[in-house]
Amino acid sequence: MTKRIKAAPINPTAEWLADIKPITATQQTVFDSWNDQNNLVLAGSAGTGKTFIALYLALRDLLKYESIYNQIVVIRSVVPTRDMGFLPGTQKEKEEAYQSPYKAICNELFGDAAAYAKLAGTQKIHFESTSFIRGLTFNDSILIVDEMQNLNFHELDSVITRVGKNCKIIFCGDYRQSDFKKDDEKNGILQFLSIIERMNNFDIVNFGWEDIVRSGLVRDYLMTKEMLGME
Repeated sequence: MTKRIKAAPINPTAEWLADIKPITATQQTVFDSWNDQNNLVLAGSAGTGKTFIALYLALRDLLKYESIYNQIVVIRSVVPTRDMGFLPGTQKEKEEAYQSPYKAICNELFGDAAAYAKLAGTQKIHFESTSFIRGLTFNDSILIVDEMQNLNFHELDSVITRVGKNCKIIFCGDYRQSDFKKDDEKNGILQFLSIIERMNNFDIVNFGWEDIVRSGLVRDYLMTKEMLGME
């Protein structure tokens, strides 16, 4: 049975957040650094739990009693071109498809198939695309920037300069993988990280093959692909 810890209730029927523990040494490093009040960059292979851990830590801090945070903001580029115009529907409908991973994680963490909807309904979690982030300021928030490898330098620069008072931020992704075709756009994440690594209160944590927890098949595939020099 999954152990759960009591959090400030989303509503009376969904007030228990799973008590997640680190599985690998690298995951333990992430927990320790976050508990030391650092901002984080979680980089590395798929299947290592980067987004899952980021969202768990954010929820844990958001929902504890007397939290200083008011919301979690999940930010990502919704398409590689960062242009949503060709997708059908309203902005909200266009963004809906990209929220599935965060819905699944929240629903699992609370053991409630409607957990994400309840969080969104009480304005505890909010999704933003990089297409519409300019001009915004986030205060009293935990920001999760997912799929960071698909943001160019100007987008990453724009995101981090949206951070206001009483905030923490986590970047997640694999800077070795990118949907970009042009080298200058691919190199944007490396330029950005060269700044981050010189900043105070920022830790860059790199996940390797040994941290892949999704399945043995995923681990074997990614190891083989990398050994063959395929991106």
